[in-house]
Amino acid sequence: MPLISRFILLLGALLASACAQQAPAFLPPSERPVAASEKPWPKNHVLGIAYHDVEDRDPDQAVVAVRTERMIEQLAWLRENGYRPVTVDQIMAARKGGPELPPKAILLSFDDGYSSFYTRVLPVLRAYDWHALLAPVGTWIDTPLNQPVDFAGTPRQRSDFLTWDQVREISQSGLVEIAAHTDANHKGILANPQGNLQPAAATRQYNAVTKRYETEDEFRARIRTDVDAISEKIRKVTGKKPRIWVWPYGTADGTSLTVVGEQGYEMALTLDDGLDALDNLMSSPRFLVASDPDGEHFANSIVAVQSESPMRVVHVDLDNVYDPDPAQQDANLGKLVQRMADMGANTVFLQAFADPQGDGLVHSLYFPNRHLPVRADLFDRVAWQLRTRAHVKVYAWMPVLSFALDAKLPRVTRWDPQTGAVSVDPDQYKRLSPFDPEVRRVVGEIYEDLARLTSVDGILYHDDAVLSDFEDAGPQALKVYAANGLPGSIGALRDDPATMQRWTRFKSRYLIDFTKELTAKVRAIRGPQVLTARNIFAEPMLNPASEAWFAQNFDDFLVTYDWTAPMAMPLMEKQTHARSGPWLESLVATVKARPGALERTVFELQGRDWTKKDQAEIDGAQLAEWMGVLKRQGVTSFGYYPDNFLENLPDLKAVRPALSNKWNP
Repeated sequence: MPLISRFILLLGALLASACAQQAPAFLPPSERPVAASEKPWPKNHVLGIAYHDVEDRDPDQAVVAVRTERMIEQLAWLRENGYRPVTVDQIMAARKGGPELPPKAILLSFDDGYSSFYTRVLPVLRAYDWHALLAPVGTWIDTPLNQPVDFAGTPRQRSDFLTWDQVREISQSGLVEIAAHTDANHKGILANPQGNLQPAAATRQYNAVTKRYETEDEFRARIRTDVDAISEKIRKVTGKKPRIWVWPYGTADGTSLTVVGEQGYEMALTLDDGLDALDNLMSSPRFLVASDPDGEHFANSIVAVQSESPMRVVHVDLDNVYDPDPAQQDANLGKLVQRMADMGANTVFLQAFADPQGDGLVHSLYFPNRHLPVRADLFDRVAWQLRTRAHVKVYAWMPVLSFALDAKLPRVTRWDPQTGAVSVDPDQYKRLSPFDPEVRRVVGEIYEDLARLTSVDGILYHDDAVLSDFEDAGPQALKVYAANGLPGSIGALRDDPATMQRWTRFKSRYLIDFTKELTAKVRAIRGPQVLTARNIFAEPMLNPASEAWFAQNFDDFLVTYDWTAPMAMPLMEKQTHARSGPWLESLVATVKARPGALERTVFELQGRDWTKKDQAEIDGAQLAEWMGVLKRQGVTSFGYYPDNFLENLPDLKAVRPALSNKWNP
């Protein structure tokens, strides 16, 4: 039987089966049963679903293909379970205050422009009367019929892809909107001196000959040329300027997003997890249909989209990867990547600064920047290898104030109540004063450089963003206090309890506002999808009055950052081993007392005992025991610092069953 005839019979049989079983789908949404594991659908939210190629003989996972039968089975399951496809027009109308989107709204999309969309997908959409997006790559469709398509450096048969005439016909179906998937940027380009290829639409290209990176202006010009080209090609074929941008590989970039927005695009689709909200359309997540899933796996994945993924984190010193010998450095990197894959962690907090002395003062960085020496251009390579080989999310662990910058920049100073003298506290981090505009500008530029030349999922703000109850006593700080209605001297600030409380709260919020500035700078370049976390000491959580000693406030953190990371380190807090469990329980109880806080808090245990002279690593069994204490209290997100991946400390076999979701969710 010809292949197309078998396809038609298969389609008819599956549709008949779906129709025979679909009665529940016609119940009003309020009357449909909800699976025990399924959350109520939030108002005006959309689930994006991303398909690629559809083929039957051997679904090629290089292009994330699925079988026709599987795709139809998946769409039938969606229909039977009350999911309803919506159009971009419906989404835009709802955003403007028009009719609400239906519960379980889905936006179907098909990336790359495969010919199977014309031969297999479009007939199914017509049978279902369902709408979808098609996002072709301009240069792939431009390829002459007698030449192979340059598929990101690999030749593929031209017949695998649509023609512009077919795109035109598809756009005239009334069921499909044509989106843009770049013109020529669906490929990898050189991203660092070590040779990693990263997505062209989100990466500043490294030139191995000139040994320099593409400037921001050069990058912006390249992206603008690409956006203009694909927009015009789609307009000529469809008669409409495209309004939906689809990121190649799902990797977004803030600078590119600005260019896309300037060209009138109204949505930008990623491959991030979760549902899309109407206020998030320029960073819209999608569920990627990969590995040709059967019905059960597909259904479980769709139901799980709303589930919050717990964070299981390993906090890593990049100093331990660095080595002046490139061969040894590569060997160290290999050990790190393999250990993270074996450990089953899903997140790595990765040091982006150099601190080989362990004194907390940052003299150099692991990425090119305008203000400090580069110990090695290493961070981006390690982050990329971790993301693509160990399949973890990577947060850049960054200081806020403890940079060893120009000596002329003011430092945080402490007022001595005995002598009235003002000086840098030798027992605290040596920090730049956040009250100085020049400090804020320079630190902001360091964060901009991090965003421009590295690929990260998030930023972890270090615990150096602290101010004691005698700090900051510098002249610039005193001026800021006075300008905000506070006394202009530390003595006067401390004399009255009410004034002291106002000063404490002012400093806490001031440090938070500074980190928010830094977050905005990173997201402007890297994209709005970048998440944030911030370390907090345990004491201001357990004893709120001690906010005065730290200028840290747990409730403030919860409403500011995506994740708050308490240093759940009992031995560092002078607890005995016997008391460590109850101490952890009290810390968890403090979090649980705040509704929803547990889902946004990641507890960092200690992997080393800093109270001992040799600072010996904590035994893996002890660390696993602490993780068990946390889990028994309902904690789902936790990790530890530091990890000695070079010497298997803590022991992988002891920690992995306690840490990994793969072992014990």
